[in-house]
Amino acid sequence: MSGPNTSFDPKQVVALNDAEVEAMVAQAMGAIEQAADLEALKAARLAHAGDRSPLALANREIGALPPAAKADAGRRVGQARARVQQALVERQAVLEIARDASVLALEAVDVTMPTDRTSSGARHPLTTLMDRIADVFVAMGYEVAEGPEAEAEWVNFDALNVPADHPARSMQDTFFVESPESGVVLRTQTSPIQIRALLARPLPVYVIAPGRVYRTDELDATHTPVFHQVEGLAVDRDITMADLKGTLDHFAAVMFGPGIVTRLRPSYFPFTEPSAELDVQCFVCRGASVGDPANPCRTCGSEGWIEWGGCGMVNPKVLTAAGIDTSSYRGFAFGMGIERTLMIRSGVTDMRDIVEGDVRFTRAYGMES
Repeated sequence: MSGPNTSFDPKQVVALNDAEVEAMVAQAMGAIEQAADLEALKAARLAHAGDRSPLALANREIGALPPAAKADAGRRVGQARARVQQALVERQAVLEIARDASVLALEAVDVTMPTDRTSSGARHPLTTLMDRIADVFVAMGYEVAEGPEAEAEWVNFDALNVPADHPARSMQDTFFVESPESGVVLRTQTSPIQIRALLARPLPVYVIAPGRVYRTDELDATHTPVFHQVEGLAVDRDITMADLKGTLDHFAAVMFGPGIVTRLRPSYFPFTEPSAELDVQCFVCRGASVGDPANPCRTCGSEGWIEWGGCGMVNPKVLTAAGIDTSSYRGFAFGMGIERTLMIRSGVTDMRDIVEGDVRFTRAYGMES
């Protein structure tokens, strides 16, 4: 920068010539106009309006002019810098509008596009089926009862008239917690819930008990160590086997369709007497495939019947264990596997498909509630 001129003699400063100032402005205007985006405009601002820009350096030369010439030079350079600054503001506004429009175009959402690009989830069919079964019995006046999965051995076996030497109490069939001496097992059936209901509820008792149970089975096409059961219990005055049969007929009709036929085959269970196996008529062939080799039925194996569960009148020993007067009250009980019910209803042939958690299996059942 030139030093101050104290003699007041005119001094020619090239950077402050009108032509030179206009050339600086023209160069700045060209760079601003050519800026295609905000980054390019930022570079143009630093080059033509920054501290080291030609106009800023020219402004410093004003200090070398005589006092009489400073006002005119300052006015011309100031106007030039103001024009450049105004051009920068206007160009930035234009580029910001262009940027915002580009962002909106890139991030636009087409609300008319189909929404199935993301796969939807589904409830597990076992959960859906248990809820449906509960609804059936709640509509008949039953209550839904629950109990712990880690159960006292007395409730799981003794109270249900399962003697100490019964095979089901061995470690081959039962998961014991810590050791057989602990007295705690993972429940092998949901029947303990029935005992708890009898101990906790006033008579009469009508409960349905769906839940998870455990047995030491290997996982294969028809078995799994963790599965689900639903058991029902009714204890009241003057209950008969006919009440049990009518209840199960209604249950079967809801599960497998109206007109389905059931039958009871004599069987044995420690906690019921008399006891029976419950069969349902094949809902596919309705028994027509029996003795007809030309039209075999894969669902029932051309037997006409499908085993569904067990049932019977509650053994008086079970009622006595719960402190119930067997001279005044009787009851019936039944139990079915939820997985087996699902397999019969939906034609599932492999138990592993139910328990492996593959979304391709559950998605077929949707979000039915």
